[in-house]
Amino acid sequence: MIVRNGSASGAFRRSSAALVGPLREFLESLEPLMLSLFVVATVAVVVGGWWVVSWFRRPPGVRFQRLLGEYDHVAVVMHPNPDPDAMSCAMGVARIAETVDTEATLQYAGEIRHQENRAFRTVLDLDLEAIESSSQLAADAVVLVDHNTPRGFAGSQTVEPIAVVDHHPGNGAGTEFTDVRTEYGAASTIVVEYLDELGASMNGGDGLEISPELATGLLYGIQSDTKHLTNGCSRAEFDACAALFDAIDEDLLDRVANPQVSDDVLQVKATAITEKRVEGPFAVCDVGEISNVDAIPQAADELMQLEGVTAVVVYGEYDGTIHLSGRSRDDRVHMGETLRHAISDIPMANAGGHARMGGGQVSVDHMDGISPSDGISRNEFEERLFSAMSGER
Repeated sequence: MIVRNGSASGAFRRSSAALVGPLREFLESLEPLMLSLFVVATVAVVVGGWWVVSWFRRPPGVRFQRLLGEYDHVAVVMHPNPDPDAMSCAMGVARIAETVDTEATLQYAGEIRHQENRAFRTVLDLDLEAIESSSQLAADAVVLVDHNTPRGFAGSQTVEPIAVVDHHPGNGAGTEFTDVRTEYGAASTIVVEYLDELGASMNGGDGLEISPELATGLLYGIQSDTKHLTNGCSRAEFDACAALFDAIDEDLLDRVANPQVSDDVLQVKATAITEKRVEGPFAVCDVGEISNVDAIPQAADELMQLEGVTAVVVYGEYDGTIHLSGRSRDDRVHMGETLRHAISDIPMANAGGHARMGGGQVSVDHMDGISPSDGISRNEFEERLFSAMSGER
């Protein structure tokens, strides 16, 4: 049945009149006191609804700042062996905490070994504390940056962070605040957006002031995690770098970006280049026993420069553990999944990562056949890696 506009309008007026009449009678029947209470309750519901909607529509940066302001002291925990992205995120969180008079202590498990990471810490004069157990956390309120599950220190499984700011895949979450954006290339980008939402000034104007050290750190954190804006970027990374540009210190940036390289790192790179095993577009290399774990991902980066090679895995042994690092620019090879498949049936092994890069660790004892594993040889392990990159495993 088709209803014309005139008929529909008339029907609407009649139905409205039918509703208004009973409502007027209801209001007139109320005592003055009851009427007043009714009006107050109605206003309270409207105001409460508006407040709830406004609360949930606040920008993440504002909600995060408000949360930090509820605590006197927070421990900002980076992932083990923190890189520039993790360290710059921690710097940004500490700056936001400062705006609400909350003390922030920056902590990490593991070591800072990579020459780039050491230079970042030294040049920007960062105050970072190493921890080995949960008892050394500076505060009960823990904020995780650049990872979403506590790890790397004794008792980490008992830690329940109040907040998580990250860009890696995972199921970790904060009890009060979680912001995990896997489509972003760097966690530092998220922190830059927080600062912008809080009215930060990047060029010396009014508002929340961003120091040259913080701006430089955040910019380099983004660059280092995206290979200088060439790998895994979203538009947000370019926007964040543009926002930071006016506040950076070019001298600090140059010193962080161009540190000296140690002899052991060069040796591992040389081994990877000369001892690599290449099958089709894939390369694998066992660099043997090493003294610097951070040399492995750097060697993987070097192998990716080889013409015709689209995915690589480099691994080496340090202190009873085999460390793996993979890189891919091949759309057929999701490196995080590749490494996970390759070590899936080795006890106590773990691996993962993004499509373009991944890492993992395998116990040497379990690789060699400690019960309940039967063990596999290095040659068999490399066959697994090639099969996984080929999609056959």
